[in-house]
Amino acid sequence: MTALSFPNRRLTPTVSVGGVHIGGGAPVVVQSMTNTDTADVAATVRQVAELARAGSELVRITVNNEAAARAVPLIREALDAQGLDVPLIGDFHFNGHRLLTDYPECAQALAKYRINPGNVGRGEKRDSQFATLIELAIRHDRPVRIGVNWGSLDPELVARLMDANARLSQPAPVQEVTYEAMVQSALDSARQAEAIGLPAERIVLSCKMSGVQDLITVYRRLAARGNFALHLGLTEAGMGAKGIVASTAALAVLLQEGIGDTIRVSLTPEPGAPRQREVEVAQEILQALELRAFAPQVTACPGCGRTTSTAFQQLALDVQNHLRERLPAWRQRYPGVETLRVAVMGCVVNGPGESKNADIGISLPGNGERQAAPVYVDGEKVATLKGEGISADFIDMVDRYVTERFGGS
Repeated sequence: MTALSFPNRRLTPTVSVGGVHIGGGAPVVVQSMTNTDTADVAATVRQVAELARAGSELVRITVNNEAAARAVPLIREALDAQGLDVPLIGDFHFNGHRLLTDYPECAQALAKYRINPGNVGRGEKRDSQFATLIELAIRHDRPVRIGVNWGSLDPELVARLMDANARLSQPAPVQEVTYEAMVQSALDSARQAEAIGLPAERIVLSCKMSGVQDLITVYRRLAARGNFALHLGLTEAGMGAKGIVASTAALAVLLQEGIGDTIRVSLTPEPGAPRQREVEVAQEILQALELRAFAPQVTACPGCGRTTSTAFQQLALDVQNHLRERLPAWRQRYPGVETLRVAVMGCVVNGPGESKNADIGISLPGNGERQAAPVYVDGEKVATLKGEGISADFIDMVDRYVTERFGGS
């Protein structure tokens, strides 16, 4: 996984989470979360391993009761036995102060704690329970994500802001008050944590909304009013194309503005579908923005009336599958191979141009064109493929290109 450019990047304090750096100019980190019952050690280990192997650099797990807290050290041990050192984040709501106190092995096995200031406690208990969580983080030398969610805002803070707004001669819309409550909850909690003794380089903030424009607005304000590392993501992106498009729309705007140090794409998986899809989407967002490179990219045209043959579609699929199959081994042998760009085009209109702009590309003949496929390497035509073996011949050329360019010899 290769870091590329960071346009207009905010320079925040660097937060170290089990050796993974968030902020401070480090590459934007991809993370995800399990949906297993954490007390089911085998199922949770299996899913964490799947997410980590898919490229999740941090994995969050729910710690909601004593059984889950007891399971956390066992999960950590099982992952270590597999050689998977992916840091685990504990997600705490309502009773985190008690679970981390009663189960110090759990507190030590986790690399970071996530707490929600909206449900740390109510009334007089809120401040003392929040302080307990922060003191435990200091004791175990662990960073904390203070994660505000619009659906679980601190009701007392919201009530105060709503009352103050109502007394104004020209009250602001309720939406504006909600935005302010989100940002204020995060920043006030962060400053309270700092006053207790948790330094800024141990704090990550998030203000998650479910609407794209809401998320963009809140994070712009949060970034303007504080300099903490920020975790980005819609709180409930949704299922399928809707969730992917919404997450991409929101995160792309913020990341392009230099806002955001770690991201999660909170997709609702279809029943039985693999959880790691959200990791793949997060990687695709970062790679499309040229912030990270995770895997070689295949450019292929969508097809039109000039490309009635399905040959280019099949070749694009064959090349993409080949790259995915070879990538694990290539990463070990060929540093930087993640930046490889391959073009598979279907006719003479854009085919030669796109192929020249890729590292290696092929332009297959379209409807009525001469049955020959020119191949371009680093912008120069190097061969013309013909006949039934075009697919195999081109894939062989891709393999040779990878060896020659990334082999370092």
